[in-house]
Amino acid sequence: MNLNKFFETKPLFLAPLAGFSDPPLRGVVKKFGADATISEMISANALVFENDKTLKMLEKNEAEEPFFVQIAGSDEEVIKKAVLILNKFDGFCGIDLNCGCPVPKVVKQNSGSALLLDLDKLTRILEIIKTHSNKKFVSAKVRLGFASVDIENIARAVERGGADFIAVHGRTRAGGYSAQVDYDAIAQAKGAVQIPLIANGDISSQNAEFVRSTTGADGLMIGRASIGHPWVFAEIKQGQSASAELKKEIILEHFAQMIAHYGAHGVAIFRKHLHEYSKGYANASAFREEINHIENANLMRDKILEFF
Repeated sequence: MNLNKFFETKPLFLAPLAGFSDPPLRGVVKKFGADATISEMISANALVFENDKTLKMLEKNEAEEPFFVQIAGSDEEVIKKAVLILNKFDGFCGIDLNCGCPVPKVVKQNSGSALLLDLDKLTRILEIIKTHSNKKFVSAKVRLGFASVDIENIARAVERGGADFIAVHGRTRAGGYSAQVDYDAIAQAKGAVQIPLIANGDISSQNAEFVRSTTGADGLMIGRASIGHPWVFAEIKQGQSASAELKKEIILEHFAQMIAHYGAHGVAIFRKHLHEYSKGYANASAFREEINHIENANLMRDKILEFF
C-alpha cells in the first residue's frame, strides 16, 4: 500500500468503537464504502498476557484491507513486548496508538488521553512501536488536549515519534463526547505537521464536506454516526441518502456476518444493533420488544425482513 496515493483518495475510516466495531461491522462498512478499518482498542497489558479474548480481537474480516490494530498502554517495556507479540500475526498493515480514550479506568493507568499530559513519553512510545514493529505503518489517534487545547504540540510530538499519519478527535479529554467539536483546532493540527491527518468527531453525511474544507484533512474518521447507520460511508461518497433497499441489504448482510463470526450467540449480540437500526421506524418499540426474546437465527432473519 502506497500511503501517499491512499490519502490522495481522501479515505474514510471506521473509528475503533468498543463493543461495536467487531469484524462483522467492519466487514459491512468495507463492503459499503469505508476505505480503512481499525480494531477495537486492545490493551497492551492484556496482549502481553496473551489473553484468549484479547487475541480474538486481532481477528479480521476477509474484506478488511487496509486494516490497523489499535493498542493502548503507557509502560514502555510492556508496549515493546506487545509489539513483538503483534509481529507474530499477519493480516494488518499498521499499529495505531490510542492517545485519546477519556475513560477514567484507562486514564488512571496513564494510558489513552493521559499520554497527552506527557508528550515526551508519547513520542518515545511511538518510537518504540516504529523500531520494533514489522508492520508497514505506525499511527496515533489523539484528542485536542487533556484539559485544554494543545493540539499543535501534540501533533508535532506524534510526528517526532515517527508516525506515518495522525487521527485527531476534535475534543479535549475534558470535553468527553458531548462538547462541541472544534474543527478549527483540527485545522491547526493539520498546519503543524507534514504527515497526513484524519479528522474525527461528530462527522456524518450532512457535514462531511464542511469538515473536509474547514480542516483541510486528508481523510475522515466516522465513529458513532455509523452505529445503526453504517450506510453513512456510502452516503458520503454518493452525496445522497441511502435507499430503503440498500439499508435493508446492509442490515441483512450485517446479521449474516454476525452469525458467521459468533455462531448462534450472534443472534443475541445483534439485538443492540437492531435497536439502533430500528430508530425512527413505525412500531420500533414493539419490534425491539419482540426481538429481545428471539434466540433462533432463522426466526430473527424473518423478523428483520418483515420489519424493514
